[in-house]
Amino acid sequence: MTMERDTETVHEAYSFVCLHCGHGWEEEYEIRHTTDLAGHRRADYFAHGARVRSPLTLTDCPSCNLGPIRILRPGRVNSTRPYLA
Repeated sequence: MTMERDTETVHEAYSFVCLHCGHGWEEEYEIRHTTDLAGHRRADYFAHGARVRSPLTLTDCPSCNLGPIRILRPGRVNSTRPYLA
């Protein structure tokens, strides 16, 4: 078991769009940056209270299970929804 020295928590949101099928979605993450006693740093991502992999490594669309996926600034998908309805 590794002892932790410092933990900093930040919140970030991302917008995603699948370049294969056009599906768009947004997600907020709690990111815990931890430094252990040996000085090693790591970042753990959480969404809805569950630990998830980094959104920066996301490769599959939840709609079509293909890709590629483009990551956008937060709010980009929700801001266009009224125009798509």
